Parts: sequence; C-alpha cells; structure tokens
Amino acid sequence: MTPKVLIVVGLFLALGGVLYLTSNREPPPRGVQEAGTPEPTSPRPPRPGEVVDVSFLYSTEKKEWVEAAAEDFQKQHPHIRLKLVGRGSLEAAQAILDGREQPTVWSPADSAVLRMLASDWATDPERKPLFAEEGEQAPRPLVITPLVFVVWEDRAEVLRKASGGGAVSWKVLQKAVTSPQGWPAIGGKPEWGFVKLGHTDPTRSNSGLQALLLATLEYYGKRGGLTVADLLEPRYQDWMKALERGVTRFEPSTGTFMADMVRFGPSRYDIAVVYENLAIAQLSHAQGRWGELRVYYPALTLWSDHPAAVLQADWVTPAQKAAAVEWLRYLQSRPVQERALSFGFRPADPAVPLKTDDPENPFTKLAAHGVRVDVPPVAEVPDGPVVRDLLTLWQRVLTSGR
Repeated sequence: MTPKVLIVVGLFLALGGVLYLTSNREPPPRGVQEAGTPEPTSPRPPRPGEVVDVSFLYSTEKKEWVEAAAEDFQKQHPHIRLKLVGRGSLEAAQAILDGREQPTVWSPADSAVLRMLASDWATDPERKPLFAEEGEQAPRPLVITPLVFVVWEDRAEVLRKASGGGAVSWKVLQKAVTSPQGWPAIGGKPEWGFVKLGHTDPTRSNSGLQALLLATLEYYGKRGGLTVADLLEPRYQDWMKALERGVTRFEPSTGTFMADMVRFGPSRYDIAVVYENLAIAQLSHAQGRWGELRVYYPALTLWSDHPAAVLQADWVTPAQKAAAVEWLRYLQSRPVQERALSFGFRPADPAVPLKTDDPENPFTKLAAHGVRVDVPPVAEVPDGPVVRDLLTLWQRVLTSGR
C-alpha cells in the first residue's frame, strides 16, 4: 500500500472515531452545565406529559383567596401539581433560613419580612441571592391591605377627641394604656375600666410587627428612614415598653385575635390593630352583639402587599421555576384579582376598581362601618436589619418582666 493511500485511510479512521465518541457521549446531569456552556437565560418549560410540583408557601391571611384560586388553576393546568403550605410570615421566613421549608414560591404578608429574610440569607457569603432582582420571578405584590384600628364606637369617640378630633393617635393610646386611672384619664367612663389594647405577637405575626413599626414612626414623627440608632435610644425604649405593657395579650394569629374581639367584646379588647381584610371579614358578625364595631384608619399606615417570589435556591429546578411563573401569572390575572375583593382584599392590579355594582362589594357595603376606599399616607418599609433589630428589641427589652 502506497504512503498516500495510508494517509487517506488514517484520516477516515480518525474522523470515524470522533463521530463515534460524539454520538455516544452521555449528556451532563440535569442542572449541571458543560465547561464553556453559558447558563440558561430562562426556565425550561415542562415537557409534554410531565407533571411539575410547585410548593407555594404563603401567609395565612389570604388562605381563602389562595385556596379558591388554586382549585380553579389545577383544573386548567393539570401539568402543574400545587402544594399549598400556609404559615405565618415570620415563622415561614425562619423556616426557610433554617432549611426546614424549601418552597418553590414564597408569599409573606408584606415586603418588610421579605427584606428581612433576604438580609439574613445574605449573611452567608456562599449563598447566591434568594430572590431575583427583576423579571417575573422577582417579588411582586399579589393583593394589598392596610393596617387599621378596629374599635368599639363609643371608645373610639373618646380616643379621637383625646387625639384632637382626627385619627386615633399612638401617643394618646400610650397615655391611655399606661394610666392607672384607665379610661377616665382621657375622658372615658369609669365602668369601662382600664384601656385594653390588643395586637399580635410581632415575632409570630406580621400585623404585630407592623403595629410596632407604626408606633415607632409616630414617636419620631417620621414617615420613613427608621434606623437602628433610633431603636437604641433609651427614651424611645421606655415609651415603647410602657405601651407594650398595656397590651392585654399577644396572640399568635391575627385571624384568631380578631375573632376573639368579636366573640368576647370590650371585656377582652377595646381596640385592636389588624389587617383591613380581616376587619372586613368580621365586621358583620360583631354588629348587635356588643355595640357598634368600626374601622378607623391611623394617620400613617402600612401596606401588607403580599409579595410573591420564585426562590432562586438550588432546590428549585428550571421546570419548577417555569411552572411557578405560570401560577403567579394566574394569581395576577384580571378575574382572580377581581375575586380578591370578595375576600376583603384590595387587588394589586391598579386597573381593577375597588367600587363596583356588586351589592356585596365590601368597600360599598361596609362604608357605614368605616371602611373606605382612600387610605392615609403609607409609611416606607424599613431595611431588613432594622426590622430584625426591632424584633430583637421587643424580645429583650420591651416585654421583659411581663
């Protein structure tokens, strides 16, 4: 055989070997990229016939709305299997941080808790950010509701008069609950006894945390910009400690707390700090039992914006991310947003009107009981470290000796 023929045969053999190795090489494991291969820019949609599990960890205040939406969603999207897990926002944040919960999507009651978890998560430099900064996987509100006072009307008139005729003031409340004279100290009836204020445990329920934030902001005359240094000021700590000593009990759940106010009347609570949607759900049950129960909006409130985010954690697969985005699109769709009204929520979609022709619309039906469309100025949500330090202060200082 001539040298030229040998060279040609050798080239054909080498080419055949390369083709054989290329066609028989196994693809890399799922989720592992080959060297030099760029990361995928978008989640992989589920393959035909594939069922994808999506765990949705959400705050319990929106339980009825979420469950109603999930039932319809599952009928329309059989390729996605939803697992609904209801938890208090602060409890859920700690469970994610500890690894006890590994959801696909998380929706706490408000952005303050979400920011706190993001801050706590980032203390480990080996972790990548837990939430996307932009796009459909980033935190976006589902429904919104402000924090309100719920007060028996005769008590509310005394509080408003003591507050100068305007909104119920945290400073007047602090004076009222700390006075050994009780209601007569601010012009109330002696038979009402001591002023009984209620809010939830801020380490377990988000409405309790919001109550602390609003009282703190009013003390400093701020709408935002709260700092850790503000929390360390001794006079502020004394003021807040006296206020918290006037709280009858710290319930773990806002829903249970609101139901108890209706069930036991002013013998248990004169005034409560709750979410507007829960007040709406209970107002009709209260009338005719202990007098008139009404909603009052503080001079400065906070939104519970119920943000939802797809977690950017290593336990969430690309297919789960795609399915989760589909679920969130459904929750943010016009019909589901409109349905939120019947559960006492304000839709996050600004195109959905609050007042409608529906006679059962709570923003029309309950206007006589203080429910209103317009809200007072809304406070700025503080940074995560400020929220964390406020909770630490409450546990170490404000409730010590109770």
